[in-house]
Amino acid sequence: MSGMDRPITLHQPPRLEIGAGASRSLGAWADGAARPLVIVSGPTRQYVERLGLSGAVHVIDDVPPEPDISAFEAVLAAARDHRPDLVVGLGGGSVLDVAKLVAALWDGEQGLADVAGPNRVAGRRSRLAQVATTAGTGSEAGIRALVTDPATKAKVAVESPFLLADIAILDPELTYSVPAAVTAATGIDAMAHCVEAFTNIRAHDLIDGYARMGISLVGRYLRRAVEDGTDTEARAGMMLASYYGGLCLGPVNTAAGHALSYPLGTRLSLPHGLANAIIFPHVLAFNQPVRPEKSAEVAAALGLTGADSQEGLQRAAHAFCADLGVEMRLAAHGAEEAVLGEWAAEAHAIRRLMDNNPRDMSVEDVHAIYRAAL
Repeated sequence: MSGMDRPITLHQPPRLEIGAGASRSLGAWADGAARPLVIVSGPTRQYVERLGLSGAVHVIDDVPPEPDISAFEAVLAAARDHRPDLVVGLGGGSVLDVAKLVAALWDGEQGLADVAGPNRVAGRRSRLAQVATTAGTGSEAGIRALVTDPATKAKVAVESPFLLADIAILDPELTYSVPAAVTAATGIDAMAHCVEAFTNIRAHDLIDGYARMGISLVGRYLRRAVEDGTDTEARAGMMLASYYGGLCLGPVNTAAGHALSYPLGTRLSLPHGLANAIIFPHVLAFNQPVRPEKSAEVAAALGLTGADSQEGLQRAAHAFCADLGVEMRLAAHGAEEAVLGEWAAEAHAIRRLMDNNPRDMSVEDVHAIYRAAL
């Protein structure tokens, strides 16, 4: 089965607040919470006060980008000491993922190894609020969380309805300070979520609708957000695009693009959005022969010109990313050709994503993409 007749389940937060100043509504929603725990990264601590929380608020502000197991376990231990009745994630995707797992695991015996994979989380007793401060991962919308295993450099993926936020808040004012380069890369990541779900072998008409809206919003607003970080409409548009991308991840998920990006994050320490931006044009063009109509839709929504062939699509998509200020050469980020074959084998082994790709991709194909991106 495919399309409309394939059964899927779509989870969404029961409450979504979006708009300038929306983060200030959290305090009223959280009324009655006596021991809130707010999980942030260093730069996002500045926004804690505007949430208007009361009670014995405890803030953990040392979540690193792309957190590994030890970093997560440190946050979980602190949460168990505090015993929160409300967990708030305030940050980008890494912070929001950690908040999901903490809310589900602090008041129980399960650890990360016990819940890795789908539907292994036993339950959750704390309320969970997710307040995004970037527009890229869409983690505030979804039921997945990723943590890096430092031994294998692979992502430990947890998926459960118990990771779903009770409220998600998209306040464009919280993204004003995001630098232009980060805005560009995370915006392309949001688009990649939509595009990979849209062209996926598991694509579904319902999710196609969210994907189309997300891609269109990126086409309309990403350049504006990069050029003027205080353009509130553009920032809000990108946050909504990111949210739509997060909805796409649940029932459909991403495919080869994200599989190829993961080794770049773990081996080069590239931010997730940047890794996806570098890979995006190559995988989009690779899949064009088997998804010509949908590839044409993507090109039209992004305003790509000369994209009526596989080669033209790759060039146009690459130019779209580069013109936003993204450094698209892997060599400029420290990659060397000698290691690309090892990374290709690693990416090819991420079958939970590679098996979603509409066109079969061999290890040699992955290697060729890495070489082209070098």
